[in-house]
Amino acid sequence: MITVTNLELRAGARLLMDEVSFRVDKGDKVGLVGRNGAGKTTMTKVLAGLTLPAAGEVTRSGSIGYLPQDPKVDDMDQLARDRILSARNLAGVISRLRRTEEEMASEDETVRAKAMRRYDRLESEFLAGGGYAAESEAATITNNLNLPGRVLDQPLHTLSGGQRRRVELARILFSDADTMLLDEPTNHLDHDSIVWLREFLRGFQGGLLMISHDVELMEMVVNKVLYLDANRCVVDVYNMTWKNYLQQREQDQARRKRERANAEKKAGVLMDQANKMRAKATKASAAQQMIRRAERLMAGIEGERAQDKVAAIRFPKPADCGKTPLTAQGLSKSYGSLEIFTDVDLAIDRGSRVVVLGLNGAGKTTLLRMLAGQSEPDTGEVIPGHGLKLGYFAQEHDTLDTDRTVLENMKSAAPDLADTQVRTILGSFLFQGDDVDKPAGVLSGGEKTRLALATLVASSANVLLLDEPTNNLDPASRREILNALRTYEGAVVLVSHDEGAVEALEPERVVMLPDGVEDLWSQEYQDLISLA
Repeated sequence: MITVTNLELRAGARLLMDEVSFRVDKGDKVGLVGRNGAGKTTMTKVLAGLTLPAAGEVTRSGSIGYLPQDPKVDDMDQLARDRILSARNLAGVISRLRRTEEEMASEDETVRAKAMRRYDRLESEFLAGGGYAAESEAATITNNLNLPGRVLDQPLHTLSGGQRRRVELARILFSDADTMLLDEPTNHLDHDSIVWLREFLRGFQGGLLMISHDVELMEMVVNKVLYLDANRCVVDVYNMTWKNYLQQREQDQARRKRERANAEKKAGVLMDQANKMRAKATKASAAQQMIRRAERLMAGIEGERAQDKVAAIRFPKPADCGKTPLTAQGLSKSYGSLEIFTDVDLAIDRGSRVVVLGLNGAGKTTLLRMLAGQSEPDTGEVIPGHGLKLGYFAQEHDTLDTDRTVLENMKSAAPDLADTQVRTILGSFLFQGDDVDKPAGVLSGGEKTRLALATLVASSANVLLLDEPTNNLDPASRREILNALRTYEGAVVLVSHDEGAVEALEPERVVMLPDGVEDLWSQEYQDLISLA
């Protein structure tokens, strides 16, 4: 299906991996793992044929279905249903069939005759693409991904970021591709959809390569692991299940530690003896031989893997502000005849902690965008209080200018900081050297998350609006985010499917959408997070 030979990948001048070779065959369920920035997203783009490697060859056979972290669609006026059906070229055929059916009912005999002849041809084309069985298959997929008919009948531009990504996931799963490349497929899915997706992927008969931080998904599906070691710029291939891979890596690390200790002990003995001997001119040559032997001994031993670097995330000390820095009154939003939410009131006091809950499509992201001033409500208003300084983290990274570099984005977010201060903050988020000159548009999802968080750290925001801040992060970076939430002194309004993130926030209040009901936080709401 996909054969990779001597692959070399780079991010600017930085080498990501070199001389990498592996195969993804039919029945392979490959988990692609490694820290954020190691090159996982870059590799999937190369495997999908969207970008070229620095060197090496990628050979593909059969069709490829690729789900990126931030899918882009040219025609945002297209209906969601048509977007999904277009994966098998059925959307246009169905549309023409419907128009032809209308013409077959025409009173004009000529129009009716032409329509009847055309209908036979279109129906044959429809049946060749899977026909009614394919429509039923698409309906099953969309239903299990929580994409009801009212969403499928909307243009893409009216959908939330999470809904659009579920549409793209549905499109790839429906495409009947021979090989699927999925980058964080569980992002924006509720609990029931994730459970269904695990079973779907486990039963998939083609080749599969996926990036995911969903441990249960990896345990249930994966039978082969590719580990991108950013420290050695190589890919280790493990032909085994996820559980066995974790055990093998632990055993490998212990083995390397023992081998390193033994080599160091032997080399130490040789060096001690060489130091004693080289003081005598008659034994200087023998001493040099011992030193070279000790060096060869150490060179042939692979040491313990260096620990992956982790972004040092600490939210800013909040600027002074009044008692209630942010208030919203009577907010409502509709798209055409579709009502999202109505009459939402919210008062964010200094240092308060609020969680916004609701099913996918209930308007959580829309509400945060309104509070951030990124979109306008149909009714009501958002009122800034005395001293308000907002920090907004958008799940789709809308606050980043993808055409500008990492450094330029940071300077825009913190114009009062000196260049050295900006670079220091970026360094703590693992953007060093040439990385700061990369356009934000080429960053992986995890790197965009780190950059967006870095812009918050550079501010002195006293109200943080956080929309799924732990998406796309590796476990170590996620832990840093949770620790930062625990210690932040300002106010936070959080939208998240991550139970750990909500637990770390220790919220005081909850707002339930679409009704806009506000309540004191309790454990029963904690149980709703992964289901919402």
